[in-house]
Amino acid sequence: MSNQTERSFLSRIFRRGPWETAATLFIAAGVLMLLQPFAMILYTMSFITTLIGVVMFIVVTKFPE
Repeated sequence: MSNQTERSFLSRIFRRGPWETAATLFIAAGVLMLLQPFAMILYTMSFITTLIGVVMFIVVTKFPE
């Protein structure tokens, strides 16, 4: 693969928009898991899910638009 083709491929994969949406959904899922009263396992995993979303969001904001 040439350098230009490789760069184009990577720039299509690492666009900010879809990754920001995914990170926001992770954060929202973690908060919903924290607030639900039904399953203890969801409550237990809520912190790590929210943390993954926040770290993902911080990294994704460095991606090109």
